Amino acid sequence: MDAAEVFTKLKLELRPDPGRTVIRPFHFAYPSAFAGQHPPRPRVIVERLLSLEDDVRERMIGFVMGPMLARHRNAEAVFLRQIEGLEDELGDISGLNRRDRLLLGAYLSQEYSFESAALFNPSIVRLPMEEEAAAKEDGVRFLLSLRGIGEGHISSVTFRTGCWDGGETVTIDAASPNCFPPRIESDNEGWVRLQCEDSRDVSETVIFPVLPNQRQGVEDLRMVVFTEDDGQRFLIGTYTAYDGLQARQEILRGVDLRTFEMRPLSGSMTGYKGMALFPRKIDGQYVMLGRQDGENIWLLRSDDLFAWDTGGPIMAPAYPWEFVQLGNCGSPIEIEEGWLVFTHGVGMVRGYCIGACLLDRDDPSRVLMRTRAPLIFPSAEQHGGYVPNVTYSCGALVHDRRVLLPYGVGDELTAFAVANLDDLLNVLVPA
Repeated sequence: MDAAEVFTKLKLELRPDPGRTVIRPFHFAYPSAFAGQHPPRPRVIVERLLSLEDDVRERMIGFVMGPMLARHRNAEAVFLRQIEGLEDELGDISGLNRRDRLLLGAYLSQEYSFESAALFNPSIVRLPMEEEAAAKEDGVRFLLSLRGIGEGHISSVTFRTGCWDGGETVTIDAASPNCFPPRIESDNEGWVRLQCEDSRDVSETVIFPVLPNQRQGVEDLRMVVFTEDDGQRFLIGTYTAYDGLQARQEILRGVDLRTFEMRPLSGSMTGYKGMALFPRKIDGQYVMLGRQDGENIWLLRSDDLFAWDTGGPIMAPAYPWEFVQLGNCGSPIEIEEGWLVFTHGVGMVRGYCIGACLLDRDDPSRVLMRTRAPLIFPSAEQHGGYVPNVTYSCGALVHDRRVLLPYGVGDELTAFAVANLDDLLNVLVPA
């Protein structure tokens, strides 16, 4: 069997839907050269709003709330939330009634189509422990994360759930037509807590940039169900925070499917893209893969989950399809033979292909085997897209010696493929 024959591509695809929108804050201010000449711009909006006749404001509330409530069942709560904490910019608004607060909140909001351009680079895990009890007997329930791109090339994270029968049938649960931003909280330990209590279903949750260092994107979440030494299991994901100039790694922790926490990672190894956490400690340490030099796969170790200063390359490009760059495609998967890692290689015309390697279970710095040729690559019918010639994944799922691999195509849409684990291992060659 050739490497290209290992995976069977399914007909299932997830494509971007411009109709899925979220209400997010809308910030505006005077240019710095004019800032001292006027009151803050939001305060000017308050003055203009209050200058209107009452009947005009009454017509305005009907005009805005009709379509907003049709698309966002909690639009009122979101609008009211937008004016919280803006006293310095808004002035004294204690006398505003609920209607006028809603109007003001609408001026401080924007409806954002977070996946209007692309929905790709998926990661996948079994549903967290508390959800597995509801799993169907004839399939594996999973959580899928996806990177959506909207206006301004800003990346956000959205989710889906689904079921895989272990064969060639994958069902994605219908996405809710409602989408909601999280309520942001901070604590004294460096975490930013994302409260998603408005979401009745995880597909309604959208994690978009909320911090200055993320303003251009929360990119390529790589999820893993991490098992602590005491047996506790947590949904953890690493992702790239991008501010338009610099990228750095941050971590997302799922307390449950309606509460997430994020915080930046520190250390000399974290100012890069593509870090992925092993699902358990090895020799008492946390372990990650990365591509710190932009060319090779690195192995990183740390005693602290949030600080990474030690690592080195373990695998370099060896074959034409990966001559430019080699990196991981998500967290390693522990199987009987070792650690299975899906990889991405960059070759001619900046083509991204997907391969795999096997690391030693006890010493993951040892690469035992790897693919000589790619398993998944841009096909003739999939050569276009938002970014042409790209196939890329942020994680796969193994169940009963079968593999489910979701992957992005052309940085635009998400496709799926399945394979027998033994067929995959048989095409690996000694490293």
